[in-house]
Amino acid sequence: MEPPQLNWIINFIWGIADDVLRDLYVRGKYRDVILPMTVLRRLDAVLEPTKAAVLAMKASLDAAGIANQDVALRQAAGQAFYNASPFSLRDLRHRSNQQQLRADFEAYLDGFSPNVQEILTNFEFRNQIPRLSRADALGTLIEKLLNPEINLGPLPVLNDDKTVKLPGLDNHAIGTVFEELVRRFNEENNEEAGEHWTPRDAVRLMAHLIFDPIAPQIQSGTYLLYDGACGTGGMLTVAEETLQRLATAQGKQVATHLYGQEINAETYAIAKADMLLKGDGDGADNIVGGPEYSTLANDAFPGREFDFMLSNPPYGKSWKSDLDRMGGKDSIRDPRFVISHAGEGDYSLLTRSSDGQLLFMANLLAKMKQDTPLGSRIATVHNGSSLFTGDAGQGESNIRRWVIENDWLEAIVALPLNMFYNTGIATYVWVLTNRKPEPRRGKVQLIDATSWFKPLRKNLGKKNCELAEGDISRILEAFLTLEESEQSKVFDNAAFGYHKVTVERPLRLSVDLGESRRQQFAQGCTEAGEPHLVKLVNFAAEKLGEGPHPNFNDFSQQLKRLSEQQGVKLTAKRLKLIQGGLAERDESADPVIKKFHKPGKAEEDALHGLYPSSHGVYEYEPDPELRDTEQIPLLEEGGIAAFIEREVWPHAADAWVDPTSVKMGYEISFTRHFYKPQPLRTLEQITADIRALEAETGGLLAEIIGASRA
Repeated sequence: MEPPQLNWIINFIWGIADDVLRDLYVRGKYRDVILPMTVLRRLDAVLEPTKAAVLAMKASLDAAGIANQDVALRQAAGQAFYNASPFSLRDLRHRSNQQQLRADFEAYLDGFSPNVQEILTNFEFRNQIPRLSRADALGTLIEKLLNPEINLGPLPVLNDDKTVKLPGLDNHAIGTVFEELVRRFNEENNEEAGEHWTPRDAVRLMAHLIFDPIAPQIQSGTYLLYDGACGTGGMLTVAEETLQRLATAQGKQVATHLYGQEINAETYAIAKADMLLKGDGDGADNIVGGPEYSTLANDAFPGREFDFMLSNPPYGKSWKSDLDRMGGKDSIRDPRFVISHAGEGDYSLLTRSSDGQLLFMANLLAKMKQDTPLGSRIATVHNGSSLFTGDAGQGESNIRRWVIENDWLEAIVALPLNMFYNTGIATYVWVLTNRKPEPRRGKVQLIDATSWFKPLRKNLGKKNCELAEGDISRILEAFLTLEESEQSKVFDNAAFGYHKVTVERPLRLSVDLGESRRQQFAQGCTEAGEPHLVKLVNFAAEKLGEGPHPNFNDFSQQLKRLSEQQGVKLTAKRLKLIQGGLAERDESADPVIKKFHKPGKAEEDALHGLYPSSHGVYEYEPDPELRDTEQIPLLEEGGIAAFIEREVWPHAADAWVDPTSVKMGYEISFTRHFYKPQPLRTLEQITADIRALEAETGGLLAEIIGASRA
């Protein structure tokens, strides 16, 4: 069917909403009625030719006492669904009694097969019936959808002379009608649209990014497509159409199976209904969802692998409820999120509970095909935080590290701002595969497409621009050629990695044995239950002098000898108490020695805080207040040692790196790589602005400046 005819049908159904529901629902709720009613009318029309056969089969099965009737009724209907009630919508159109109409309509709904029941349940459509019935709108809706001027059935409507009055809608056409209605309703309800609806321009780009590079390698056969946050299923539909078109252009015949998971009940119902409307009844069973089917906590397809995957997961959204359902971070053993990598058997990909978007990426990567020539290709949309949030060793950084070190990341495309319906934040398409072509191996491409867009004549929520075909072509050209330009840059994988190290400096203490300090110390000892230390400290002041004592190490040794004379056992805990009560930081004091290694027990290593002496090797006590961290690029020439020597030691010669603190992290900064500094204004321009401002204020500026100078 030609697009103008489809548009007429879409506008007709859209008009029904305004005609019938205007005084019953706010516009944002029209879809709660129109979408399920459109689904019902299409299914009803498809089932009309075999209705009698289904009723006959139902009667036969009931007479035989057969309880499990689903398979037989599907066969009788010739479809993957059926309606075993005695009614069709045409039977209900002339009910004058609203009470009887409601009862019969509910019986009609109850007659549908389980897969349709699931759609109706997730639409929560039965909740709408009382309101529609009370307002006498139910019969009007049915009458409108059965209007002889519109045909939602698969068979043509004929004139008396057997010529075609209204062509039938094939499965593709009715799918297009339904998807367009969904799009319009989402645009009408902009506050929620972005959660479930990815703009088609973005989806087309994503589909091309995963299919175009391997179009010549597509073979005749079966391919599985998956979306772990499928919403209304639009990504899967566009991806399927793109693959079919590219395969046909290559002279290949491919079969596609679509798989999706969606937690939102209504959008899941839309996706599943769309599959049924397109005639893919078995495929509809591969769309799984509802509130109990969160992708993170309840994987609907464990162990299954897919050829192509697309997704726009929720970002900036808490996954704490999933975390609790999975037993908390310490109990999670899901192989999608706790893996083996870099020699670690429990390498954690678990992100902060406030944002689980990168876990959806991990879910996709866990489902890559391993044993096929093409492997898997993935396109997934994320916001900017996925590029850099998470410290080294934390979940977000671990995911980026896992992806890049496995050489799965082909490219990231920065999309224009305000491309999505309910957010103006920056968004990025990640393109991943486990079969990188040779020119891309070991490399990542960043594409800045933020300036490639077409403005919309009218904003759709916060969406004020779109990717025109020319913009998509420009992005694809930059991606496919891998050539560097102002908008395209190519980096070695290691360019995004860094070592995070803790830099320590020694604790330097001097000891004050003055009377006032000893009095304060005495009070602390009493509170700590160590009054005998007061006598020891007073004895030390008498023998060693009241201070200051700039070498805490010597003071400690002397105090140990004095403690033996006083019969006080100077434990490490008591020495800490003395240190806290009598010592204070002193930059001119000697460093406090933490540990001493006898000759041959440790090697000198100034970088890691091991310093030589005539008696062996010693370590200093680190000062927590002087502790700092450094991010050292993996590509730093000479590594950590060279960086510390060049950047740290000239300013703090006594610094060292805690070897147990070294962690590896990865982050990707578009801003750093594509930053374009604005040129400074000239002195003449600044002067001109000041003079213009003075003129506007009628000389007031000069008076103020003059007064301030006076």
